[in-house]
Amino acid sequence: MPSVLWSGKLTLAMKVLVQANNILALATGSANDIQGMKERVKRGYEGEFSDHVRQYDSVGYHLQNRSAQAQLEGLSFEGMRLLDVGCGTGALARVALEKKARTVVCGDISSLMLKEAIRKDATGIAAHSPCQLDAENLPFRDGSFDAAISGMTFGILPNQRMAISEMVRVVKPGGLICVGAHGPEHYWEAIDASLRCITKRHILGYRLEWWPRDERYIRRLLEKAHLDRIQSRRIVWQNEFENGHAAFDFFAAISASWWYAKFPSDEIQRVASFTRDYFNRKGVTVITDDIVVAYGFKPMNAQEKRGSQGAAAS
Repeated sequence: MPSVLWSGKLTLAMKVLVQANNILALATGSANDIQGMKERVKRGYEGEFSDHVRQYDSVGYHLQNRSAQAQLEGLSFEGMRLLDVGCGTGALARVALEKKARTVVCGDISSLMLKEAIRKDATGIAAHSPCQLDAENLPFRDGSFDAAISGMTFGILPNQRMAISEMVRVVKPGGLICVGAHGPEHYWEAIDASLRCITKRHILGYRLEWWPRDERYIRRLLEKAHLDRIQSRRIVWQNEFENGHAAFDFFAAISASWWYAKFPSDEIQRVASFTRDYFNRKGVTVITDDIVVAYGFKPMNAQEKRGSQGAAAS
């Protein structure tokens, strides 16, 4: 697996701890347990480890919407059929619909996230075939969509190259692929605080399902997928919360606290409560959003280009 770019703002002790644990995970084979990683994330977003995920929209949707607006800024989807990979509760899909997409098929590994997207019936998403799926093995035929988009879910996919490859496969020649990924500073304050509180013996040899990347790495993914007209940018802002409790509630809801899969069930609530109080005691009231946005277009051969030009002329 490729190396992970951890925030330069994490304390040295935390970075050493994480990297040492990742090396142990690699040595024991758990770092290559892709299916286990996916299963933990899925169970987290199904609400198995924390009820906070059920507050996903109430405490975090406005910030998810902000990321979605930033990711799709300047793009047009008029008349297009789109696939939203890792849709969550539908923030990215809604922005695409506002940009006049004809339909958006919402796909996510979590049925709980899909149910919430369907519940928001006023947006029309319920009519657009929600689908539970694995981003690295999409259940669609080649060339099924005009565009494929993926928001911040991309940062928790263990095989991002495969996910890009699948998005390219299901898009028509000339179609758009657009991803939003976690940058190196994304949520670093909350990650640092949480790592301090986690009972270390429970995560010994456990590779956290968190894959922050820099802009260069994401561009390289798109280049290796042979996309044309690649564009990318990095966007960073800070979110301020009323107090540490509110900051923790946001982080726990958006992340779904899937790492608690490694904890005995009778300890999860105690550790979560301790961590929430730690956020408050230490004044963790700011959480950084750091997103890398990149997009490109699936190449067309000469015959496809002529057909596309003819359709545009007519």
